[in-house]
Amino acid sequence: MSKRIALVEDDQALRENYIVALNKHGYEVQPYANRRSAEQAFSEKLPDLAIIDIGLEDEIDGGFAVCQLLRNLSKTLPIIFFTARDNDYDTICGLRMGADDYLTKDISLPHLLARIAALFRRTELLDRPQTQTDLIQTGDLSIDSKRMTVSWKGQGIELTVTEFWMLHAIAKFSGHVKSRQQLMDESKMVVDDTTITSHIKRIRKKFMQVDQHFDNVETVYGMGYRWKSA
Repeated sequence: MSKRIALVEDDQALRENYIVALNKHGYEVQPYANRRSAEQAFSEKLPDLAIIDIGLEDEIDGGFAVCQLLRNLSKTLPIIFFTARDNDYDTICGLRMGADDYLTKDISLPHLLARIAALFRRTELLDRPQTQTDLIQTGDLSIDSKRMTVSWKGQGIELTVTEFWMLHAIAKFSGHVKSRQQLMDESKMVVDDTTITSHIKRIRKKFMQVDQHFDNVETVYGMGYRWKSA
């Protein structure tokens, strides 16, 4: 069955171009020109992945609202911001709202398709039979990669797909430093250092919401990150 991609884009020409391109690669595309039509559709049925522009018609930040709605409806649905707005502020805002990726419209179509495929590969891991290697227990941290669940001191931590695999990469070998490149490789993403830093900050924030003294994701300056055992 074809994967269903929601494309929330107010520029008709761009929307039609990407519909054709995604259809050619076997994806079923559900296009929406504005926030209202997208939110109405999502409240009835969720797509398999969403690609969202930030500025939608007369709403300069309409895409952010769509992302927030989707993330409230599903913690693991892959979300990509695809926008002309290329600045650190919007990138950080998008990732803080729970997006898995933030891409600018000047990237090539093969690059966009590769990022979509990578997100689908990660979600498809949920369909594998569970094995013992799917479970990580280190101190108060429990990770189940089959169900994509994380708990800290018995309390669930809601992570996006990207956040989950970044944490998984760090915690899998407790005490070992993971470079930014290794985090990209293991979470199947290609981003810059600023984006990785934003994801790490968001992961820490989520843990601190249940434990204000949490400090187990350690920055090793000039090298990367590691999980610090108690």
